[in-house]
Amino acid sequence: MIRDGVMVPAEQGSLKKKTAVSSSWILLDHNGHTTILDVDKYVIMRRVQIHARDLRILDPMLSYPSTILGREKVIVLNLEHIKAIITAEEVLLRDPLDDNVIPIVEQLQRRLVPDNPISKGQGEEDDHPGVRNDIDTGEENEFPFEFRALEVALEAICSFLDARTRELETDTYPALDELTAKISSRNLDRVRKLKSAMTRLTNRVQKVRDELEQLLDDDDDMADLYLSRKLTVASSPVSDSVVPNWFHNSPTIGSKISRTTSRASAATIQEENDVEELEMLLEAYFMQIEGTLNKLTTLREYIDDTEDYINIQLDNYRNQLIQIIIIVMDIYHFCQLELFLSSGTVCLSVYSLVAAIFGMNIPYTWKTEHGYVFKWVVIITGIVCASLFSIITFYARHKGLVGS
Repeated sequence: MIRDGVMVPAEQGSLKKKTAVSSSWILLDHNGHTTILDVDKYVIMRRVQIHARDLRILDPMLSYPSTILGREKVIVLNLEHIKAIITAEEVLLRDPLDDNVIPIVEQLQRRLVPDNPISKGQGEEDDHPGVRNDIDTGEENEFPFEFRALEVALEAICSFLDARTRELETDTYPALDELTAKISSRNLDRVRKLKSAMTRLTNRVQKVRDELEQLLDDDDDMADLYLSRKLTVASSPVSDSVVPNWFHNSPTIGSKISRTTSRASAATIQEENDVEELEMLLEAYFMQIEGTLNKLTTLREYIDDTEDYINIQLDNYRNQLIQIIIIVMDIYHFCQLELFLSSGTVCLSVYSLVAAIFGMNIPYTWKTEHGYVFKWVVIITGIVCASLFSIITFYARHKGLVGS
């Protein structure tokens, strides 16, 4: 039992549903055994001896970028949904019932157990004297526990982001081709949503890449991740009397101390800044995440090219529309001129009608001694023609046939 918390053993490969998922942790030891822990942050801080500011990085309620921090005895790992604390002998993983975390737990259970050549070589040791030397050499070259756990986390996050990128590519390329074939509001809105999703995914991938690049650029930060080496250096005195008792109680560290005691001089010669092993591990996943980022960059360029093509098409449609508008305006102005000419022709026809009436050879009594009649006929005809022209113009403006 753990004080201030509940510790529930879990079967390998299966996890029981817990109500308080947000405060749940799963502990995996060096043998791959799992234990569900429902504890508060203070119990975790006392167990792994880290500060609250480091544990706050793993809080899912807070937004922290992807981070890999090396502390004195732990590695604090925050990579998207992977929020873990790695020590030299165990891994604490937050939210073990999350759908994205369960496969990581299974991978840790399978890969944290080291290949132990001692169990295989005990029966052959007497017959083959060189077996012991080979076993010791394999133990010295054994991949550290913390690096095996870190490799599982990096592999999981790189595979997760690459899978999201492939899904995005599968949805985006057909949508862009459909938009190119037919420009519509539905296709434009679909591409807009896919572009927003691509931008968010690119930012997530970029954060993981930047964190790995920052680690690779700083040898001191990589040296801080060698937890087993720091424990070995701290427990390397020749006499067992100076070794703390809790080292001997640990099955893995105790065996390492017993072997290290006989090889104390060789352990002290090893340089603490030799980070080639970790550097090769980080470089492999840096190249993988770089490839994922290149896929997203290529996708963005394809989207930008499609946008340029769509803009060219829209500009072409706009130019055609402007040309049509110009033609319509020319026709409209011509119609205005024709309307004015027609109105003037109607007015002149009134004068022609009056002239035709007076030009007929018909005897009228008012033709003689009534010369003033001609003057009034001309005035009245002019007023009628002007009124008729005004009425036609007002009606045309009211109906929108001519401009104001």
